[in-house]
Amino acid sequence: MSSVPKALKYSKTHEWVRQDDDMVTIGITDHAQTMLGDLVYVELPEIENSFELGQECAVVESVKAAADIYCPISGEIVEINELLLDNPQLINEDPYGKGWLVRIRPFDNDMSQLLSPEEYSKVVASEAH
Repeated sequence: MSSVPKALKYSKTHEWVRQDDDMVTIGITDHAQTMLGDLVYVELPEIENSFELGQECAVVESVKAAADIYCPISGEIVEINELLLDNPQLINEDPYGKGWLVRIRPFDNDMSQLLSPEEYSKVVASEAH
């Protein structure tokens, strides 16, 4: 079973969200990186770009496939994890820590559409069947 930290919120498309004061940090879940396999490339958005909820904001590529990353909350990109550009494997090694993707300043801070850890665990379990 994939790791699902209790302190985070989740999207149905396998992104995690952590509130950090007035910023939100976003990454992909342990389940997502496991399904993708060894990551070899990450394409991150430019700082100051804005994204709406559900809009594609990044791309990750593995030896198996490429996957779009969808913005789980509307906002403006304020920081990208530049370490991933040279070392995308950080996502495989530490998806909830050093493998974060972007930090955004949310437009409205409405995180009610996100899933709790328990709800996300049910999504992952349903995909396994």
